[in-house]
Amino acid sequence: MSGAARAPTRAARRPPAPVVLAASYLGGSVSFSQLAARRLKGVDLREVGNGTVSGSSLYAVAGFRALALAGVLDVAKGALGPLLAGRHRPELAGVAAGAAVAGHNWSPWLRGAGGRGMSPAIGALLVLRWPAAALLLGGLATGRIARQTALVSLLAELGVVVVLAADGGDGGAVAGIAIVGPMLAKRVLGNGPPDGSAGRVRLARLLFDRDEWRAAR
Repeated sequence: MSGAARAPTRAARRPPAPVVLAASYLGGSVSFSQLAARRLKGVDLREVGNGTVSGSSLYAVAGFRALALAGVLDVAKGALGPLLAGRHRPELAGVAAGAAVAGHNWSPWLRGAGGRGMSPAIGALLVLRWPAAALLLGGLATGRIARQTALVSLLAELGVVVVLAADGGDGGAVAGIAIVGPMLAKRVLGNGPPDGSAGRVRLARLLFDRDEWRAAR
């Protein structure tokens, strides 16, 4: 049988789109950072700091080893949807990646709490377009060195949309919007309604990922 004849057969064996999206969302909704904090320290990350269930919160309560283990798993879960979708369905792979990020950011197991989506986004992008994953990682590292993590990460997230749209055609544009959209929404919505001027606070959240009008250090 020729290679041209085998390709449709392999594509036909892939899970249907609803299964891919459901698996990606449910996989993304499992917070390994929360599980590690509960298991190792008996701490609910929703009650630590600003309530974000994230690797940085886990590091604060359980240290680097816990962060490394949970971080690898939180990255890996982002790759699930794109892998199930396969290369022959790029639009589905992009939407599935976004579903994993949304599940991570608003986990039903945490009553809608969650992280900022960075880890599953990196995992998904390693499958879809690794340069975009490198851009996110580079932005995160640069932001930490410059002590402007939130602001530099925001620029990196916006850059991911540009990179995916330029390099991946229609599928790349879909992936960029699907992945970065929930990340930006989570920054703006935070973990609760803003105190004080709603517009000012939400803009501060978007730029600095905090309610105060100054960059996080």
